[in-house]
Amino acid sequence: MKKLTLSLLAFVVHTVCQAQHFDVIPLGIYGGEQEDNLSAYLVGTPKENTFLSLDAGTINAGIRKAIEFKSLNGTEEEVLKDQIKGYFISHGHLDHLAGLIINSPADSKKNIFAIPPVVQILQNHYFITDTWINFADQGQKPILGKYHYNELQAGTEIPVQQTQLYVTGYELSHVNPYKSSAALVRYDNHYLLYLGDTGADRIEKADKLDQLWKSIAPLVKKGQLNTILIEVSFPNSQPEHLLFGHLTPNLLVEELNKLKEKTGQKDLKNLHIVVTHRKPTKDNPEIIKKELLENNPLQVHYIFPEQGKKISLP
Repeated sequence: MKKLTLSLLAFVVHTVCQAQHFDVIPLGIYGGEQEDNLSAYLVGTPKENTFLSLDAGTINAGIRKAIEFKSLNGTEEEVLKDQIKGYFISHGHLDHLAGLIINSPADSKKNIFAIPPVVQILQNHYFITDTWINFADQGQKPILGKYHYNELQAGTEIPVQQTQLYVTGYELSHVNPYKSSAALVRYDNHYLLYLGDTGADRIEKADKLDQLWKSIAPLVKKGQLNTILIEVSFPNSQPEHLLFGHLTPNLLVEELNKLKEKTGQKDLKNLHIVVTHRKPTKDNPEIIKKELLENNPLQVHYIFPEQGKKISLP
């Protein structure tokens, strides 16, 4: 009887620990070339049809694919206008924001979350008459006011309106001194971390990832942060001087080892790593996947997203 009770207790503990707190729906997964499948990930909570879009390289094509896979409910118009409540834009490269720009005429009023340098890029280079028109509420006239800029200050959490989510921004280095950023997303007391394009600190001659790891290490130790979406753009064969502010499988392991040093844990077995931004040139995506799975000393759980297929995460 005692053994049965202990077994039931272990089952309950495992079930609670594995409870699903986030749904991620990839609208686009690649880091270039395929314009209908570029970086964009909807994050929301289970049973809620409200989402924050983490980057926005591809929107409509991804929504169509997600509806096809039954990852989203409703029509394309309903998802775009009613279910996506805001956009986090990590940096100013087109493969992370083209879908936002192109779909802006059909979109509804909502919020854009970005660090100040990224807001400036949107104001000065995209939402202007020469390239499009200003659908935001600041910048070049005429101002249409559809989007409201929310500037993210390092380490300061703000709510994502009309959702149960909160977001905190952190700077990253993407060919130093060019800035990219990460979003720490909170629901209740659970967290998910999304990184835009980033190079390794050693290559970038920066400390942005080190500062980020310091910030999230306590959450990893407490089991409140179990998922990181992070880019691996090139296979290990890519020369370090030709990385252009990106990671390889070996560099990701190098950085995760630095996180492990800060958590004080023997390993990061409970960590889910969603691998984003693989460059789709030739067979690079499969090579990257193979290299990550074959060299996994920290025994993290790698997830390789597919466009339109929902990922349920703890």
